[in-house]
Amino acid sequence: MPDHVLSPIQSPLLSQLETHGIRHGFFTKGGGVSDGIYASLNVGLGSNDDANKVLENRRRVAAWFGQPLERLATVHQIHSTDVIVMDDRYDGSRPQGDAMVTATPGLILGVLAADCGPILFADAKAGIIGAAHAGWKGALGGIAENVIGAMMSLGASLENITAALGPSIGPASYEVGPEFVERFVTQDARFQRYFTPSTKAGHAMFDLPSLTTQRLLDAGIRAENLAIDTYPDQDRFFSYRRTTHAMEPDYGRQISAIAIMET
Repeated sequence: MPDHVLSPIQSPLLSQLETHGIRHGFFTKGGGVSDGIYASLNVGLGSNDDANKVLENRRRVAAWFGQPLERLATVHQIHSTDVIVMDDRYDGSRPQGDAMVTATPGLILGVLAADCGPILFADAKAGIIGAAHAGWKGALGGIAENVIGAMMSLGASLENITAALGPSIGPASYEVGPEFVERFVTQDARFQRYFTPSTKAGHAMFDLPSLTTQRLLDAGIRAENLAIDTYPDQDRFFSYRRTTHAMEPDYGRQISAIAIMET
């Protein structure tokens, strides 16, 4: 299957930066070589999928950016708020963390998700980009703010940073218990607005995308939420929660990636 069949979803905000050499994509399940429960663009090295198929899927993503596989940088995600600075010394290793920033043209930053929120960042004027894997732990702990700080340490300006939150589990699909709600509102009573009562007594539906997007806006940058729910869209997205409910043995991961194109 040729590389051109990859058709990632793109953010209107970030797409405006393509003329400045910033390319990005929130990739779906389509266009890969994996099969079964991993069909088809599974990029999760931590899954039980055939490793060669996962590497071929990753190669296709890198090729969409015009780069070899070796230029696709990912991390070993641990639901932290840790940000890794990547540069031209990148050697293919996957340090532990959940976000990356770089000022290196041609280096693709990719984050994996299967319900958690992928956030892509860019300051086109400074030539600095970032990518974050933001589940509830990252959103609550401040991973978005940490990425912004790391970008600014490389020379980005707050007023020039743009970010987009890609496909992730939506408020209609994310039911949580009372102890979960308590964890959030104890940190900030204003977070109560992101929870609405569910049909199950004592439980609530959680709007993680809105919370994540609001934290980006509150940090002082331009940001948008693509508002695409991964859980019900089995044709386009992997979903950890859907897999759990279906009692399947494993699940695939989609990738969201961004790069400063080489001139």
